[in-house]
Amino acid sequence: QVHLEESGGGLVQAGGSLRLSCTVSGRASSSFALGWYRLAHQPPGKEREFVGSINYSGQSTYYADSVKGRFTVSRDDAKNTLYLHMNNLKPEDTAVYYCAAGSVPGRLVSHYAYWGQGTPVTVSS
Repeated sequence: QVHLEESGGGLVQAGGSLRLSCTVSGRASSSFALGWYRLAHQPPGKEREFVGSINYSGQSTYYADSVKGRFTVSRDDAKNTLYLHMNNLKPEDTAVYYCAAGSVPGRLVSHYAYWGQGTPVTVSS
């Protein structure tokens, strides 16, 4: 059974940095394309927003326009771990961040079969 677990979330001031990690177990992470999504509390009913993704080899990454140039997705398959490096954080980045594993490094939620439980990130102004 595939299991994903995020860590590294917390409270940070605007302009600061955080690194999120996602550990994959139950199957080698190298067998997946991997992605990051986030869900803000406001407005209620908002859907998960694509943040970034990475292909199997790690050679190609994809980002939402809102984070491009500030966030970096990377993977270390020797450690079965996905990372999200977040720099120059803004209050609007406040959300619960989820990692996901699937067959293509796409932008749609439906591209991913496995999801973690999420880790909260709060950016204060």
